[in-house]
Amino acid sequence: MPLPKEIDTLIAGAGPIGLACAISAKRRGIPALVIDAGVIADAIVRYPIGMTFFTTPERLEIGDHPLVCTGAKATREEALKYYRGVARVESLSITCYTRLVAAERRDSMLRCSVQTRTGMQPIRCRRLVLATGYFEHANLLDVPGEALAHVSHWFEEPHRLAGLDVVIVGGKNSAVEAALQCYRVGARVTLVYRRAEFRPSLKYWLRPDLENRVKAGEITLHLGAEVTAITPAAVRIRTVAGSTVEIAADRVFALTGYHPDFALLERIGLPLDPESGRTPLNLKTLETSIPGVYLAGSVGAGRQISEVFIENGRFDGEKIFGDVAAQADADTRYAASPRPVGE
Repeated sequence: MPLPKEIDTLIAGAGPIGLACAISAKRRGIPALVIDAGVIADAIVRYPIGMTFFTTPERLEIGDHPLVCTGAKATREEALKYYRGVARVESLSITCYTRLVAAERRDSMLRCSVQTRTGMQPIRCRRLVLATGYFEHANLLDVPGEALAHVSHWFEEPHRLAGLDVVIVGGKNSAVEAALQCYRVGARVTLVYRRAEFRPSLKYWLRPDLENRVKAGEITLHLGAEVTAITPAAVRIRTVAGSTVEIAADRVFALTGYHPDFALLERIGLPLDPESGRTPLNLKTLETSIPGVYLAGSVGAGRQISEVFIENGRFDGEKIFGDVAAQADADTRYAASPRPVGE
């Protein structure tokens, strides 16, 4: 379907928060187009297959549509089905595989450049909402060999890893869950984490499972270890004792976290704090220092992406498109905002 040359609101990002923003706009009669470099809920697509959300279903809901799941908490697959269904029921205008490249304000309109499958196209809009999240941009290890073909910053179908030596770097939920899935398909798994212990935020059902696998010798764990290099056949680490160990590796998953697209924000002209990666926002409306440009969800949290989740970011559309009463209601439903106060 051809893209419009002009639209009132362009929303970049078709994740849960971008979809929630589109619903807020539509219910106020504001024409909005959602674009995404990938597919609907693309970040959730990248989650480990069968992953269970930590939070309860009602806190993942958008547009007051109930999320029905078979267990106490939703799985990756149930969430994907839910967000597809909400987009369909709400008849949201969404164009996938279309990336926002740049934007600049000219007079009363914003001139956006988007990359489609067939080339670049300009779109004029009055509002630009960035709900691009962070999952597309990995935090790099910055070690030799990180760009080798068998190294990835995103997990894959674990069945492909059966019988292989797999090294997973990281110690948060996604890394631990990936390690357990790899073990269960028959991979020889080593988990390397730079901290001396796991964070308290590790899902309570993952910790004992991992500890039991390590105790039984089924998963090898290196805590307080630093990756120093990756070769075609091994991962080299420096242990907490200072010794160097080489770990055989057919596949390496560096699940070390992600960050927003800072380069895009800079191309648009937003000033970024060099330490936090944040740009000043009006906390009531989420408008940036550029009139008509808004940040929704974790993209406004800079490097502190763990401060904004679906659970609180899903109300950002009410802040952007709502009146004073709607903004106040969003404030009461939204946890204390981590975002810096704009001038």
